[in-house]
Amino acid sequence: MASKDIVIGIVGSGGDGVITAGEFIVAAVSSEGLYSFLLKSYGAQIRGGESSCRVRISENPVETQGDDLDALVVLSWADYLKFEHEIDLRENTAIVHDEEDPIPDDHVARWAKNPTYRIPFKRLAKEEMQTVLTKNIVMLGAMIELFGVPERGIAHAIDKKFGKKSPGVVAKNLEALACGKRWVAENIKKTDDHFLTYTPSEPKLVMEGNAAIALGATVAGCRFYAGYPITPASEVMHWMAQHLPAVGGTVVQAEDEISAAGMVVGASFGGIKSMCATSGPGFTLKAEMLGLASMAEVPMVIVDVQRGGPSTGIPTKTEQTDLMQAVYGSHGDSPRVVIAPTDVEDCFDTAVYAFDIAEEFQIPVVLLSDQFIGQRKETVRPFPVDRREVYGRLKPSAAELANYKRYRVDTPTGVSPMAVPGMAGGQYPAGGIEHNELGDPTSRVNLHNAMTEKRYRKYKYIVEKYSFVRRYGDDDAPVGILAWGSTKGVVKEAVALLQAEGHKVGAMIPQLLHPFPMEAFDQFLAGKKRLVVAELSYRGQFLQFIRSRCTITAPVHHIARPGGKPFTVREITEALREVL
Repeated sequence: MASKDIVIGIVGSGGDGVITAGEFIVAAVSSEGLYSFLLKSYGAQIRGGESSCRVRISENPVETQGDDLDALVVLSWADYLKFEHEIDLRENTAIVHDEEDPIPDDHVARWAKNPTYRIPFKRLAKEEMQTVLTKNIVMLGAMIELFGVPERGIAHAIDKKFGKKSPGVVAKNLEALACGKRWVAENIKKTDDHFLTYTPSEPKLVMEGNAAIALGATVAGCRFYAGYPITPASEVMHWMAQHLPAVGGTVVQAEDEISAAGMVVGASFGGIKSMCATSGPGFTLKAEMLGLASMAEVPMVIVDVQRGGPSTGIPTKTEQTDLMQAVYGSHGDSPRVVIAPTDVEDCFDTAVYAFDIAEEFQIPVVLLSDQFIGQRKETVRPFPVDRREVYGRLKPSAAELANYKRYRVDTPTGVSPMAVPGMAGGQYPAGGIEHNELGDPTSRVNLHNAMTEKRYRKYKYIVEKYSFVRRYGDDDAPVGILAWGSTKGVVKEAVALLQAEGHKVGAMIPQLLHPFPMEAFDQFLAGKKRLVVAELSYRGQFLQFIRSRCTITAPVHHIARPGGKPFTVREITEALREVL
């Protein structure tokens, strides 16, 4: 029977246009007012290799990629085998593949009862369109007929994608779309079992996590970005390079990760809100500059889009294993703030908060995202780009400049006025060496103690003002689940599912991780008889981190596994059922 919520997976080689096809589908359904969620997955090769995407389409808001596929479209079985452990099929998942590439022998029996469609994508592209490059568009035409993907939206997406090229390019692709649709209509007796049904409504906004971070930073006043290309964070720099100059900003591709961080510290010292973005290996290289920003009390925002590690690891897959590095990764007592977005919409908000905190408290802020959020697309609300206020740093008054003490200790919040170079009377040394109130180097123990306490005094006020967490389910539930970052979506959906069955379950997802929001955790843990903690970390960094900060008296059911594949709603639901 027809459905209002379907999940389609597409797999092929790097040149098959798999990701482009997925993005066309998202653009199409969004233009029809549907909600969507696009998860992209690549091989780790620099060029070529395998690629896949999963698109969830629904009339209702969606926050996860969906557990099982309703339809699997394979352009290359050799490439499918590289993703097999990431793709979950149901007993009646429709399987679509090119007639020239038969299902592998050892899979035939397994899928004997699945509806299967053999379609000559490659042959139609070569014979009818005279170019194999249109194979993915022929495939989209077939999906229109088989699964109800909105034809008008796909045609609009093609026009938008290729409209700046010669008119013949758009016409050729529209012809390929019609070709695939026509072949299915004439040759396949299909059912409505996997057909999308919906009522069109107002178009929806779709955005990628990395782009949302860049937009949020720009809205918050970021006007300098320095970066070095690294997967899966490079899209932040791409967006900034395209859009930041339009608002008077500057983007620099540095020679390495250390230089990028140094440029950000220097630009921020000069009075410009500044940011860089990286992934785990690059974050390690930035640690010295992060320590410098902490000591010199220079505002700084670093985005870490986590990937599978350690070392080069799996650059194109997700994991939650940079938590300890983000919180503790520096030499000495080096205060910083760590915030974790939970979805694409949250990327915008937390980027704004990151700059607010960095500027108000003159402290480095780490925005800890991951590949699952950074490179996926999902439906979001329109962002408030004309936000109510853009926060700036505290600057000295004329009276304070008469005897300027950049690092004045006797401030209630630990924040002392920061002069901008060129401000009369505002000159001061700013370096990584310990200093007195004027900024002059010192090795006196009593001054080091006083300055360290001053720098950490900010934590109390940051937690009071920005201690944001997300709570779901029943506040008085005896069973609770804790998770962070991109695990939020599946946790929220699992809790709602169990509540609908009559169970009492509560969940908490902190956005502010460091400094630790102790009060929020204590309130959540109070009265819990059982606790589930879920994280994509083999050694359980999140649970270790929580245990180091607060007391957990309830028995803990810990779901800790390496990343690569995000959690499913099924995994979280089964874990909660065990303790229920």
